[in-house]
Amino acid sequence: MKYSFLSIIILVSIFTAGVQAQAKKPIHHTGSVTSMARGKIVYGKICIACHMADGNGVPMMNPPLINTTYVLGDKTKLITIVLNGFKEDVEINGQTYSNVMTPHKDLTDQQIADVLTYVRKSFGNKASSVKTSEVKKVRDSAK
Repeated sequence: MKYSFLSIIILVSIFTAGVQAQAKKPIHHTGSVTSMARGKIVYGKICIACHMADGNGVPMMNPPLINTTYVLGDKTKLITIVLNGFKEDVEINGQTYSNVMTPHKDLTDQQIADVLTYVRKSFGNKASSVKTSEVKKVRDSAK
């Protein structure tokens, strides 16, 4: 009886020590997960007012961000739109959108990469991430 009680205490102690050791390990996220989290914050502060929480935009004013070539296509073109704004009418799925998008050169390369990664991977979109180096290259080419 003494041995089984002692064995239980030892096993509980070993298990508890293991759980505590696991709790102390830092949690590492992939760059994409971290970028998505930061991008969601930028989207909530800047983009949501025009493109809405669900990414559907506003009919005839602000285009949707769901399954469009602007979002899923050429990253350089998308980065350029964020940096320089957009003043043209655009037709998406038979609907014309004509509101001006203001430029966001005030955002850092990291913020732009994060928010575009968020948009390209949210709202049912399944596109590749945008890297900070890609944003920097577009920004530098405009100088």
